[in-house]
Amino acid sequence: MTTVLRAHAEDQYAEELAILAKDDDRIRPPGWKLSPWAVTTYVLGDGDRITPKYIGPRRIVEVAVATLATDRALLLLGVPGTAKTWLSEHLAAAISGDSTLLVQGTAGTAEEAVRYGWNYARLLAEGPSREALTPSPVMRAMAEGRVARIEELTRMPSDVQDALITVLSEKTLPIPELNQEVQASRGFNVIATANDRDRGVNELSSALRRRFNTVVLPVPATAEEEVDIVSRRVGQLGRSLELPPAMTGLEEIRRVVTVFRELRTGVTEDGRTKVKSPSGTLSTAEAISVLTNGIALAAHFGDGVLRPADVAAGIVGAVVQDPVSDRVVWREYLETVVRERQDWRDFYRACRDAG
Repeated sequence: MTTVLRAHAEDQYAEELAILAKDDDRIRPPGWKLSPWAVTTYVLGDGDRITPKYIGPRRIVEVAVATLATDRALLLLGVPGTAKTWLSEHLAAAISGDSTLLVQGTAGTAEEAVRYGWNYARLLAEGPSREALTPSPVMRAMAEGRVARIEELTRMPSDVQDALITVLSEKTLPIPELNQEVQASRGFNVIATANDRDRGVNELSSALRRRFNTVVLPVPATAEEEVDIVSRRVGQLGRSLELPPAMTGLEEIRRVVTVFRELRTGVTEDGRTKVKSPSGTLSTAEAISVLTNGIALAAHFGDGVLRPADVAAGIVGAVVQDPVSDRVVWREYLETVVRERQDWRDFYRACRDAG
């Protein structure tokens, strides 16, 4: 049994990838492990042997895969919690068999993370050479013909972002210190993710934006779709974390999803009552986290049945990000909406006590 807390997609789903590769007789782009059709099947599932990794419009995945089969890079854009990172990992795993060539964008990300760095001990001892050079994940992806992933692209400083322009347009990475360059092998491409809420942080230049095909990942269209996503991921996380068995009532999952959707959209499910929205995103990913934590509480400190008291503290923590304004929003929602629902009385009392 593995001791890894979270296996990479290509390891966790190696059996499914092998099944698809064995039966895949369609045309594969140069350097791809699977055909575009098989990659899409891997991501969306086939209802039989291949489990769905992403639940959403099929056309979105088809456009993303088709983009990666061309010479244009892919930018996955969306609000927090819309599975941008999750989708990028699985796309890289299915296309390249390797999802680990990753650059994490932050305000402190240096240009070396996109281009290359140096082993300064060798540099001082031997002078500039390819052996003293430390390749970035992007440089390795170019040399090996794989997919590189860049997370939170708009979090990176603008000058670091622009280091990608030559890579994406010329498919080459100059090394002026050695008077050399690295040319991209067939199969190379880049998947970047960006957060809708980060607009104005480090906007992409028009030159860089033109080199990406942007695919916007939507929030789940319906409550049923979001309940399905949350149920699947909670089950997967429970198994991977080896949480003790707990009876996960669909009622509690539906209740958490309903609360998040109503506060996120600013209106109740029946459309009759407007509510104020808090400052947080209340994403699907946060709903998954709340329920996973609730299952842990029910399994370790309760009777093994997920109850309102097990999820109440997590919901309050997710909603009340600003201790002043969000607390007012939450109390108003609790008293005007939750309290009026007859079958939510236990949930109301649990949330009131937790708050």
